[in-house]
Amino acid sequence: MFTRGIRGAITVEKDEEQAILTATEELLVAIQKANPSLAPDDLASALFTVTSDLTSVHPARAARQIGWTSVPLMCAQEIPVAGSLPLCIRVLLTWNTPLSQKDIKHIYLKKAVALRPDLLSGGLD
Repeated sequence: MFTRGIRGAITVEKDEEQAILTATEELLVAIQKANPSLAPDDLASALFTVTSDLTSVHPARAARQIGWTSVPLMCAQEIPVAGSLPLCIRVLLTWNTPLSQKDIKHIYLKKAVALRPDLLSGGLD
């Protein structure tokens, strides 16, 4: 068993609670679909970050709402680098799995695909 990281990101159109929760759920569900052996019980932790323009709700709440009740969750604000992608939610999942890092599927949705265009052609995060 190894500890691996799964990365993902998604953007929202505006800073509204429901938009953030819906987008975060969409991202987490997409990560689970892309990594079918992923079970919440195998997650050591999940770290969510948001850009400074998102302040309506903690994205970790969406994880709780989809049943991740035992996973340790943390939210933080991204460092405000000039020119960064706005309205962005990122996640780093720490997963206990027998899979190799090359077998992990990282998910970037909506405008966040610009963060890792190499993954569109099969690259690794």
